[in-house]
Amino acid sequence: MTHMVVVKNLKKRYGDKQAVDGISFYVEKGEIFGILGPNGAGKTTTLEMMETLRPIDGGSVKIDRIDVATNPQKIKYIIGVQPQSPAFQDKTRLTEVIEMFAAAYGEKVDVMQFLRDVDLEDKAKSYVENLSGGQKQRLSITTALVHGPKVFFLDEPTTGLDPQARRHLWDLIEKVREKGISVIMTTHYMDEAEILCDRIAVMDNGKIVAIDTPRNLIDQLLARGFRKKKLVQQASLEDVFIDLTGKGLRDSSE
Repeated sequence: MTHMVVVKNLKKRYGDKQAVDGISFYVEKGEIFGILGPNGAGKTTTLEMMETLRPIDGGSVKIDRIDVATNPQKIKYIIGVQPQSPAFQDKTRLTEVIEMFAAAYGEKVDVMQFLRDVDLEDKAKSYVENLSGGQKQRLSITTALVHGPKVFFLDEPTTGLDPQARRHLWDLIEKVREKGISVIMTTHYMDEAEILCDRIAVMDNGKIVAIDTPRNLIDQLLARGFRKKKLVQQASLEDVFIDLTGKGLRDSSE
């Protein structure tokens, strides 16, 4: 497999705080790579340096063998970024939003196909402000993909979404990976990381304290003697919610 992203000894300092402290990792082509950690661990700062949004203080990031620090403009054309809180101009229809994003990259796209890919075809003529939170996240994903990026960044993409919208967004993220796009995401939801991510980096105080597959990380914990006091259930309350309210996507503009 090909290393699409290579991060070496990456550093970022804010005053006397070392926000990112010499971290290194790689991401393969077509891999979903998760970055987990408590608030203030350095996750978002790491993503922002990789996305060319913040200057790199030390170390390097290469995406598709292109150095982020020395070629930021080239990087912008091969990455897609879905922010934690997407914002779109009011009184703009979904078709117009996609056309504007495509035009910014000099691309002409099949707008309706992009909307079909994220189950928003029936909202094509709707205004952005009339969408639900889940719908806005799906629109944000498709606008980040109009130029065919090689790497897709998501910063806590399902925060604030209901369980149905979360699971639907998981399906979309997996579809992005199926296209051969490398996905790098942060999340505070451990179930989300366990289901979606091929590998995970756990950050704390600006450092990576572990990198492995979710299964291997769990096995390593068990091997150290960890045992839960309560037996793991075969279903969760979220599963109950989905079962009782319907497994299909139910959009709401509330």
